[in-house]
Amino acid sequence: MNRWLKRVACLSVAGLLSACAPASRVILLPQDGGKPSAVEVKTATASQVLSAPYQTASVSPAGDLVLGTTEPQVVQERYGSLLAQKPPPEELFVLYFEPGGSQLTAPSQALLPTILRQARARKGGEIVVVAHTDRVGSVPANDALSLKRAQVIRELFVVQGFAPALVDAVGRGERSPLVPTDDEVDEPQNRRADIIVR
Repeated sequence: MNRWLKRVACLSVAGLLSACAPASRVILLPQDGGKPSAVEVKTATASQVLSAPYQTASVSPAGDLVLGTTEPQVVQERYGSLLAQKPPPEELFVLYFEPGGSQLTAPSQALLPTILRQARARKGGEIVVVAHTDRVGSVPANDALSLKRAQVIRELFVVQGFAPALVDAVGRGERSPLVPTDDEVDEPQNRRADIIVR
């Protein structure tokens, strides 16, 4: 075989190999604590939801979607160094408020140093404060109260040296009770702030 034919053969094989190699690959990894998760993979012509750990979807250069599965040891061999950089799982703390305002209960005030210590131990982490109310009062008043509660807790973190851009405050009003109740019921467990440290 002459030099020109060899070159054409090599280019053809290389073209075939590159056509077979996926342009993108998605692998759904298991979540901490076994929580269910899913991801939708879309191309211009196809869509598929991955919902089981280690399911894969590969997108070819032509845009075809090919489904499959892989094994934990394969993921570890290929992506071990990347997985080693994964941040630790988020932590959730719950603080409770006295009725009608943004004053923490005494046990919740005592928990603050622990939350601050855990948040400081995380490198470059975020803190999300999601505050709630019981069902006493109107919906608009509870929306405002929950936002005020979240902002008060956020300010505690900022005063302790946390970057303001990394501490979010969200008010949920009476929409997500821990203990479902009728309207105008004073339920202490619903007057809370969920502190998510991630």
